[in-house]
Amino acid sequence: MQSRVVPLEEGKDPAVSIKASQSKPSPIRLLQLFLLFLAVCISFSIISMYTIKRSGVQTAGTTVKPAFKHCFDEPNTLDRWIRRPSNLLHKMSDEELFWRASFVPRIKKYPFKRVPKIAFMFLTKGPLPLAPLWEKFLKGHEGLYSVYIHSLPTFEAKFPPSSVFHRRQIPSQISEWGRMSMCDAERRLLANALLDILNERFVLVSESCIPLFNFTFVYGYIMRSKHSFIGAFDDHGPYGRGRYNENMAPEVNITNWRKGSQWFEINRKLAVNIVEDTTFYPKFEEFCKPHCYVDEHYFPTMLTVRTAPLLANRTLTWVDWSRGGAHPATFGRADIKEEFFKKVHEDKHCIYNNQSTSICFLFARKFAPSALEPLLHISRNVLGF
Repeated sequence: MQSRVVPLEEGKDPAVSIKASQSKPSPIRLLQLFLLFLAVCISFSIISMYTIKRSGVQTAGTTVKPAFKHCFDEPNTLDRWIRRPSNLLHKMSDEELFWRASFVPRIKKYPFKRVPKIAFMFLTKGPLPLAPLWEKFLKGHEGLYSVYIHSLPTFEAKFPPSSVFHRRQIPSQISEWGRMSMCDAERRLLANALLDILNERFVLVSESCIPLFNFTFVYGYIMRSKHSFIGAFDDHGPYGRGRYNENMAPEVNITNWRKGSQWFEINRKLAVNIVEDTTFYPKFEEFCKPHCYVDEHYFPTMLTVRTAPLLANRTLTWVDWSRGGAHPATFGRADIKEEFFKKVHEDKHCIYNNQSTSICFLFARKFAPSALEPLLHISRNVLGF
């Protein structure tokens, strides 16, 4: 009996063939698995990003925020705009200072309780030998006055912390008598004083000036005045119109040319007028040089042109020119007697708020350092403080 042999090439074991076909994955199944894996990855990524955003980034933001707060997050309150500078030794140039000082509120009524102050501006080369007398004059009146000192740049004042002059020097430059640098120093004093919004009246004094009355009287006299006290005379002689230069026209005509004392007292409006001026300044700087003494003509002429009705046309500072010469008389220890001050006040008549008065001067000069001791001795009985 012959057995039939089937070649391997012609057929396969049916069982083996079925098992093989069942273990081989189909393309559709592979695609499904891939899509499932992709979905899981995407879901994990989304969850991770959300977790980082909620925890990691927020924590980082919380950590960084305080670092910026110290630099930029300044309380934006009214006090920020009205508080006076804590340090007078700023680094502004004159141009920057005058620009900043010329800011003027357009609304006249202040939105806070404003107690107006007098700014006493000391124009000096160096020491203030009569400082103890001024200390006595100002004592007990804090909040009603401010003090500013313009000295030579090399001078370093050494007043104790208890002094009203402590740290009251402003950034200064060299100023020469009779030249524009003297007016620059006065404008510098005004500009620094204008930075304090409470300063309403501005008195220019020197190291040789003294007050003639107590602070209460001086404060009331100045604050009640409708005018500013600066001399502005039309002097037709050689020391008046004789100093005029025709090249100053048309900004300055000879009919507006005025002369007055260097020592003035003005209100805030006029102080701003002086600081902001760029029209008259170039003319006086170029064409008013010795024998034209610019500190006697610049402010009186400019303010006559701009604000003549606001001027009292007189100074509050008494001086004695009776001895002749280019400078007034200087008084020392031997001169300080009660009779001396009676002569200062007697036979005086002037206009105050459109009415006649016999009280025309609140300050006097020039007094030597030797006059300090007797002045302190008689100040209570004679000067009232």
